[in-house]
Amino acid sequence: MIDDVMANLSPGLILILGALLVPFLQDTPRRVWTLALPVLAFVHLVLLEQGTHGIFTMFTVELATLRIDPLSEVFGYIFLIAAFLGMLYQLHKSGWMEQVAGLIYAGSAIGAVFAGDLITLFLFWEGTAIASVFLIWAMRTPEAIAAGQRYLVMQISSGVLLLAGAMIHYGQTGSVAFESFDLNTLPGLLILIAFGIKAAFPLLNNWLQDAYPEATVTGTVILSAFTTKLAIYALARGYAGTEILVPIGLVMIVLPTIHAVIENDLRRVLSYSLNIQLGFMVVGIGIGSDLALAGAVAHAICGILYKCVLFMSLGAVLHRTGTAKSSELGGLYRSMPWTAAFCCIGAASISALPLFAGFISKSLIISAAIKDGDMVTWLILIFASAVVIQHSGLKIPFFAFFSRDNGLRPQEAPLNMLLAMGIASVLCVAIGIFPSAFYALLPYDVKYHVYTLEHVVTQMQLLILSAVVFAVTIRTGLYPRQVRSINLDTDWLWRKPGAWVVGGVFRALLASLAGATGKLAGASARLAKSLYHQHGPTGTLARTRPSGSMALWMTVLMVAFLVFSFF
Repeated sequence: MIDDVMANLSPGLILILGALLVPFLQDTPRRVWTLALPVLAFVHLVLLEQGTHGIFTMFTVELATLRIDPLSEVFGYIFLIAAFLGMLYQLHKSGWMEQVAGLIYAGSAIGAVFAGDLITLFLFWEGTAIASVFLIWAMRTPEAIAAGQRYLVMQISSGVLLLAGAMIHYGQTGSVAFESFDLNTLPGLLILIAFGIKAAFPLLNNWLQDAYPEATVTGTVILSAFTTKLAIYALARGYAGTEILVPIGLVMIVLPTIHAVIENDLRRVLSYSLNIQLGFMVVGIGIGSDLALAGAVAHAICGILYKCVLFMSLGAVLHRTGTAKSSELGGLYRSMPWTAAFCCIGAASISALPLFAGFISKSLIISAAIKDGDMVTWLILIFASAVVIQHSGLKIPFFAFFSRDNGLRPQEAPLNMLLAMGIASVLCVAIGIFPSAFYALLPYDVKYHVYTLEHVVTQMQLLILSAVVFAVTIRTGLYPRQVRSINLDTDWLWRKPGAWVVGGVFRALLASLAGATGKLAGASARLAKSLYHQHGPTGTLARTRPSGSMALWMTVLMVAFLVFSFF
């Protein structure tokens, strides 16, 4: 009996159910328990056999709650690694709310990855939205509360669209299986938009740059790993080879680049950079070849690791100094050398420096584009690679640790933070050094040699050129000044004109409702007056009649009835 239950138990549920015990544990047992849960789920996943499990019928709808195949398996493993790193990173905190929210959030994302049907996917999909918002609200600032509310609206909207698409799809096909979808159908379009919100598609992306920098130090690290990568998994599962994803991904790559360069908040810079990396993945999914899909999955895995390193290092800076603004930082390598070193490893990885993770994954997507014969896509990817080096590979470590000395001498990050950064950094380097072993883990058959002279020379040229441009612009004062500012983004369209339009429509509806209410009140008053006139104490129908008169009228009516009946 127990074996049957375990064989059908999603690894994500281990985290979710285990999180319910966290509030009842003391500090030390709680820390051990939160670290043990991802390990237990990882072991459970290793022991699970590939195939579809947890199949049952609910209201004539067949659900498959646990689908283990190469694609879901590799995402499950990296999500569990990210969950462990997130729990290790926040180990120094005494409160339990973020631990519970983080575990339920990670468990929901993992449960969604293994969902074999759209209903199970929807339930876990909404679980990620509800749990993750507490990582933002835990900051307890007015900005965080407002950003969390906007974040929740977008995430819940994604779930509503997913459910609507699932219901229409079931009505048309009689199935809720989570497989590939046809974009030319209404459910296919609705589900793509639902996935696109979480993947931060253009004009749907600003929840990411709005909410992530407002989350807690540990919350931002955990947020960076799951929501958007779950969307990438869903796109790879449902829309591989959908051509419209290529231009969408290219816009995702180009649109945030200027904001990333001029932004002063380094955690927001990383959020824009995350959007760009998602664009690479979406392009790979849109191309749809095995090489491109392998690149998208590989880039998602590597992106989780090096983004964790970068967000962790900036989180450590924020934890020790109280700020992540580049205009207020600098010279921290003197007192936080380990954090600076790990940040440089993350920067080297995201810059696709040879021997680091980003080089191994990004090369697959770029090569797939050129093999597909799309020179425009290839050129944009090359351009974006150079820009990423500018704002993530150079700007973040330079302004945080190596620019002018502002006299800050904080303590080094807590040991648990350093261990989390160290493990993620080692994985980034290991993937870069052993690409063949990493490619063997991917769900697609990839025979690709990344360390060719052409690849290495091309990437080194981009790195050197970007470094020279960065150094020259810094020395000559041409680089955008890092000052406190408000940078307008596309969310201005719905925050200002959009809010004005919605407010105008709402006011018009209220005015119409008030007018209709007034008319209804007048009609009700007239009806009441008429009823009172007829049925009131002195009304016509309330008057008493003599019994003789009533008998006479009854006789008249009976005679009339008999006459009409017989004649």
